[in-house]
Parts: sequence; C-alpha cells; structure tokens
Amino acid sequence: MRIKTKGFKKRTSVDEALKILLSHTPLPSIEEIGISRGLNRVLACDILANIDVPPFDRAAMDGYAVRAEDTFGASQTNPIYLKVAGEVKIGEAKEIEVKPNEAIKIATGAPLPKGANAVLMYEYTRELDEEIEVLKPVTPGKNVSFKGEDVKKGEILLKKGRILKPHDIGLLASFGIEKIKVYRRAKVGIISTGDELVNLGEKLSEGKIYESNSYMLASLVKTSNSIPERKGIVKDNKEEIKKAIKEALSNDVIIITGGTSVGKRDLVPEIIAEIGKILVHGISLRPGEPTGFGVIEDKIIFMLPGNPVACFVAFETLIRPMLQKMQGLSLMAYSHYLVAKGILKRKIPSEIGRRDFVRVKFDGKYVEPIRVSGAGILSTLVRADGFVIVPENLEGFEEGEEVEVRLFHNYFPAP
Repeated sequence: MRIKTKGFKKRTSVDEALKILLSHTPLPSIEEIGISRGLNRVLACDILANIDVPPFDRAAMDGYAVRAEDTFGASQTNPIYLKVAGEVKIGEAKEIEVKPNEAIKIATGAPLPKGANAVLMYEYTRELDEEIEVLKPVTPGKNVSFKGEDVKKGEILLKKGRILKPHDIGLLASFGIEKIKVYRRAKVGIISTGDELVNLGEKLSEGKIYESNSYMLASLVKTSNSIPERKGIVKDNKEEIKKAIKEALSNDVIIITGGTSVGKRDLVPEIIAEIGKILVHGISLRPGEPTGFGVIEDKIIFMLPGNPVACFVAFETLIRPMLQKMQGLSLMAYSHYLVAKGILKRKIPSEIGRRDFVRVKFDGKYVEPIRVSGAGILSTLVRADGFVIVPENLEGFEEGEEVEVRLFHNYFPAP
C-alpha cells in the first residue's frame, strides 16, 4: 500500500500538527446541569448575582445593636447606660426598632434592627438587670455587614471558562442558583490493537504481554475532565479493526494504540485512509514519532504507538490540548505540571527539528536524565521525578545548563 511505502520521510512538526488538529476540533457544546454535578466542570457563560449578598444589613459580631452616637464618650471610668429593649436571633425577622439610648441584643448574622447603625461587642459592655454599661464607643457601621457589601445584584459572580471548585459550588448555592450551563465533557473511545496483547486476569503465554495502554490512557482522559470508554483488545486483523473503529464512532474522539507505524502489520493508517482521511502521520517528536490522526465522519481519531511512554507523550502533547479546546479552555501544553529549575548533571543530546521528551530525576537542585530512548519501558516514567522538553530549535542541553523540569509528583490533576 502507498501509505506503508512512503514511511516517515516527511515528519510534521509538533506545532504544525497541533495547528492542524485544532483546526479540525469541533467547537464545545453546552449542557445544563445541577450544581451538585458541577465540580470541575467548565462554565459556558458568566454567572450573575441574582440577589445582594448579604441580602440585608446584618450583625458581624455577637453583641448589641445600637445607635453609634449613643456610645460616644463612653469609657471604663465614665460608662454610658443603655436600656436593653429586646433581642434578635439569627434567622429571625423581627419588627423591632432601636430608639435613642436603647440597645438590642443581637447574634452574628441576625438582621440589624431599624434605627441601629453599629454593633457593640459584648467585651465592651457590662450587663446589669435591664440595661448595659457601655465601656467603649463604636463608630457608625462598626461590626455590621451591609446589604450588598460582598456582592451586589447584577455583578459577575463567576466568569465563563472558569473550572468550578468546591467553593464555587458553595457560592452558587448561597445565591439560590440550582442549575448552570457548562461545556459538555467529551466521550473518548480507546481501542488497543495487537496479537500479543492479553486482558488482565488471563494467563500469560510465551510472546504475550498484558494490555496496559488503555488503562493509562483512560486515566489521562479522566484528568482531562473527559469520559473514557475502553473498547478492549482488537487483534491485528483489518476487518476486526475496521469494525471496532466504526463501533467507537458513537464517541466524540477515538484513540487507537498499536499498528500505527509503517510495518506490514501496521494496519491502522491504511484503514483510516480507506474509511476516512489521514491529516497527519509521523510527527517530529521523541518518543512518539509514529503518532498520527485523521477524521472519520467528522470525528477525530488518533493513531498512537503501542509503546506506552510514546502513548503518554503523544497524549500530553496533542490529545489533552484538543480536549481542552472542546471544553472551552485556553490551550497551554503541559500547563498542568508544576515547573522547577535545576542544573543538568550530564548532557541531553537531540537534533534540530525534533521535540524531545526526556525523563529525568530531580533532587531539588540537580537534574539527571534517566533515558532519552526506550519508549516501551513504562517503569522509566514511574521512576522519573519529571521530564524536560528539548525544543525543536536546539540540539540538546549541555551538562551544567539550567533547565526547566515539569514535575510528576506535583502534577496538578486537571478537572
């Protein structure tokens, strides 16, 4: 087949591949959900305050609601006496008024009675039978939360594109907002191909390995706030792979691993070219050169190498940014990793025109490459503290150079 014989004589740069991919990525769609399901979802529109908060003037401290001017001049040696004319508890709406030279006992959060303009804390009073001694004056507005002081009706509470956190959900509830519009999460079908693969729980025979890529990819999809669907193992058979792909078209995105290079048994590119269109095949990325993607019935389908580290790199480099766009998020590759700087203990070689993803150890000061090659050795990711990106315009980094490390152990799980 023509697809096999041309190989990777022309590799697409990462930036160009991403540009092509995002130009074919569908715009985010919107759904309405209850706020109890809103954690980590992305707002599709601004949320406006429908009420003032607080909705009334209220006490910010336990004490006495007073007219501040009635307390002026009070001191320990020259107390002022005020009559206690009642009490307001939290949750009550009493028709009660503070008159001159009166005080009303009040709880934190209770509505401020008419006539009052301050709350005198208990600590600055001495209780008598039906009155109090005021031992310190208060100024107007002291210890009062005024209506709309926190948020005024009509103000923007939460902006479009915000990823909702627990305190955001609480804020929405405090305004009585039950439903919100969010971007729909993408459904991602994951297919693993290869005659050598067996399912977990099955006995390994000679030449076989356990299928692991779909578990890793499903976890990565979840950290992208999307919904994975593992479709199982498909043998290296053209008709079976074609059938599995067609069945997976019920998803928004398809990821297929294995069979993506240019060997005789690498059937996936040939199948996608038959039933759809290949957009990119072969990327200047190490590990991950055999990565590609295309379109079938307006659905993006990714061809990822069977090597697990290459799978991981291709996901973070291409698939996560696409899933971000589908949820209305800004696109910043690798932005969910904390970045630290360190000094290289030995050289990292590369070549101009290729982006390298190098697994490294990092002790807080020094950076030591674990290996550049070895895309099939998943344990190197587990042993690594993070990774260093060698950009396309460099031939590597020299020993002693300061480099940026994106850290695994301080990885920010995306929503």
